[in-house]
Amino acid sequence: MQIGARGSNKDHAPFSIGPVMTFDFTTFDFIPSLGTILGFSLASFALAITPGPDMLLFLSRTVTGGRAAGFAAMLGAIAGMVVHMTLAAFGLSALLAASATAFFILKVVGGLYLLWLAYGAIRHGSSFSIDREGVPQQSLRATILTGVGINLTNPKVIVFFVTFLPQFIDAGDPHASGKLMFLGVVFLVIGVPTNILVVLIAERVTGFMQSSPRAMRYFDYGMASIMAAFALKLVLTQGR
Repeated sequence: MQIGARGSNKDHAPFSIGPVMTFDFTTFDFIPSLGTILGFSLASFALAITPGPDMLLFLSRTVTGGRAAGFAAMLGAIAGMVVHMTLAAFGLSALLAASATAFFILKVVGGLYLLWLAYGAIRHGSSFSIDREGVPQQSLRATILTGVGINLTNPKVIVFFVTFLPQFIDAGDPHASGKLMFLGVVFLVIGVPTNILVVLIAERVTGFMQSSPRAMRYFDYGMASIMAAFALKLVLTQGR
């Protein structure tokens, strides 16, 4: 009755992509701690609700072309996020495998950049406006492609994945690759429902942002505080 027993280990072998990324889906070691997931979820939500190129696109397309156009733009942005997530996971994993020191430097640089963003949010604030007349009408396919292009060139998303994501990963963790991918999925789980809500209430969101500058300043202070807190946590953690 031992026929096939020797080959059973193959069924539970880790899934690997080259020498860098290895995933063992049978042990769930790729799942970060609950504290890490909660902290990352908060950061993801803060990014999702912060006005930027993606949100401006969702709102402008929804206000001028209806919810179908807004959802098409969101679909394109989601596709861009998947590209960001995959490239970041592969790239950061490769960097970690090549040099733990370089990974450490990237984390510190990310923390300092977050402090700079917090300073900019307080000093300059959010600028937000929608030209209802100047937005060209596009097909849904063209709107999707526009969403992809804007997201792929959105500096906020690039910085988040390349410099902010590493702070939730320990350079000595043998399961860092899987955890990077897992956190990328968490980012989508948090961001997609938030963006759907933005599209559904686009008119209210647009009206509020344009008519309540004081509230937007409070929002800027809140987002700056969150970014500064994460940045200080990152820098202090690396200094231990």
